[in-house]
Amino acid sequence: MRNIKITGSGCSIPQHIQPNAKFLGNSFYDAEGAPITNPNEEIIEKFKAITGIEQRRYIDDTQTVADIAIEAAQRAIADAQLDAETLNYIIVAHNVGDIALHTNQVNTLPSLASKVKAGLKIKSPSCVAYDILFGCPGWVEGVIQAKAFIQAGMAKKCLVVGADTLSRVLDQSDRDSMIYADGAGATVIEEVAEEGGILSHKTATYTYDGEAEFIFYGPSNSNGNGTKYIKMFGRKVYEFALSNVPTAIKECLEASGESIDEVKKIFIHQANLKMDDAIIKRLYRLYQKPMPATVLPMNIQEFGNSSVATVPTLFDLIRKENYGGHELHQNDLIIFASVGAGMNINAITYRV
Repeated sequence: MRNIKITGSGCSIPQHIQPNAKFLGNSFYDAEGAPITNPNEEIIEKFKAITGIEQRRYIDDTQTVADIAIEAAQRAIADAQLDAETLNYIIVAHNVGDIALHTNQVNTLPSLASKVKAGLKIKSPSCVAYDILFGCPGWVEGVIQAKAFIQAGMAKKCLVVGADTLSRVLDQSDRDSMIYADGAGATVIEEVAEEGGILSHKTATYTYDGEAEFIFYGPSNSNGNGTKYIKMFGRKVYEFALSNVPTAIKECLEASGESIDEVKKIFIHQANLKMDDAIIKRLYRLYQKPMPATVLPMNIQEFGNSSVATVPTLFDLIRKENYGGHELHQNDLIIFASVGAGMNINAITYRV
């Protein structure tokens, strides 16, 4: 078995902090366009109780997602002590493209991966750069693709980046807009001599019963000017995740041959604190075991939901800074998992 591991990681956390109090002046409307008459203080307090989010991070007005993707990539490459010219693939996962402030126009031409490669000043045309659109599970899926390239002998070193700037596609009249944030995380994937790395993976896409429309682009709740914003059916997403993610993680873990008792950390997409906690409790319930108190690190309270960036950002912070008191040690068994637009689910069992 080939040992394919993360040899470097990096993230870019935007400096602009947007606390919940910043939404006190918003006028909120429901999906039918009717004003929500509850006081904003009540709306925001309920939002915090459900999601756990106290603040989120937005990029500066002069930045786009390419800027933070390049910064995260540079840090991952430096951490891996790698010559960027030796990279065979740059895989960039995102969902809304490279949007300038006040344009609200998705820009994917050229690809974000090509912009990252240009920003890294890589000369070699043999370094192939491409984007993947896979909802919030994009970074996890990029790692799975990198592993496949290396295992097939098509690559030796890959860079996988997850980056999104959801602040550029927010409908300020929609309560769900308070969930979303900006961020970027990156990892270098290589074959190594030491044991460990990716042990197994699982991916699934659900569309038959309308799941593809659970998260989508739609018009503003407050006007019909034709501009599209990120939208979701929150209750449907919540129920879908609780019904399907625990089973997918279990199948992934069983494919690795490892025991649930050996799992030290589960890095799940930071979508909603209450939902993530419920997912992992259900996972352990499948094994008729209680969820360990330290198995689920979370940073959504501080950083919000930055889509594809949440998992690699949290991994990097814990790996380097013991974020939230969590630590990683050599040979620890961990799981990466995500769920999002598609609807897509994926998971990786990984030995540090």
